[in-house]
Amino acid sequence: MIILKSDQEIVRMRRAGRIVAQAHEMVAEMVRPGISTEELDRAVADLIERAGAVSAFLGYHGFPANICTSVNEQVVHGIPGPYRLQEGDIISVDIGVTIDGYCGDSAWTYPVGSVSEDAERLLEVAAQSLDAGIAKAHPGGRLSDVSHAVQSHVEDASFSVVRDFVGHGIGRDMHEPPHVPNYGPPGRGPRLRTGMTLAIEPMVNEGTYEVEVLADQWTVVTKDGKLSAHFEHMVAITDNGPEILTILD
Repeated sequence: MIILKSDQEIVRMRRAGRIVAQAHEMVAEMVRPGISTEELDRAVADLIERAGAVSAFLGYHGFPANICTSVNEQVVHGIPGPYRLQEGDIISVDIGVTIDGYCGDSAWTYPVGSVSEDAERLLEVAAQSLDAGIAKAHPGGRLSDVSHAVQSHVEDASFSVVRDFVGHGIGRDMHEPPHVPNYGPPGRGPRLRTGMTLAIEPMVNEGTYEVEVLADQWTVVTKDGKLSAHFEHMVAITDNGPEILTILD
């Protein structure tokens, strides 16, 4: 069942989303050649603690870190560790927090130093596909209108969208109904209604959309070893259209 949020609940989700946005602002400044992914994890953990929140990821189904760090061909759920970023890498950082009983969730993929033209284009198209999906999140539309907008933008640029992992509703729980795929025909699925809160998150691959999970049982990688980019915002559907909750004012 789709869970609709009251105005008061959305105010609380804005607070959670703002902490996530602050963490991403810090990460954007930290990402550079030579920094390790576990250093990013520790820095975000400190920021979350100072904000009075807790990581929504640490311990979630046994996940061992505060954030997800997915480098190059890693799609999602990469575990921070000793790996030090190198010039030309791209890194997806997924951050989730809980405060006052409500969740915030957002992911962004960052270039590390100077990246190739192909990587730059992948990042640009993936970010644009998120914008395209959000633009369809209006009351009265269908859920698959969001999905179709993402897929169309990605495939028009000759990239592919991951099928095995999708966006989701969000609120008191990190994952609530409905699932929000990044592919499919328009005009299907439930009607979008004021009070719905969604995590829209395209995962865009340079090559095939097929993925596999590594032996750590968390890290998802592209099956062909090509690059992947991940962008995500938490969005509230309002009478005035979509409101992005994971940005700074």
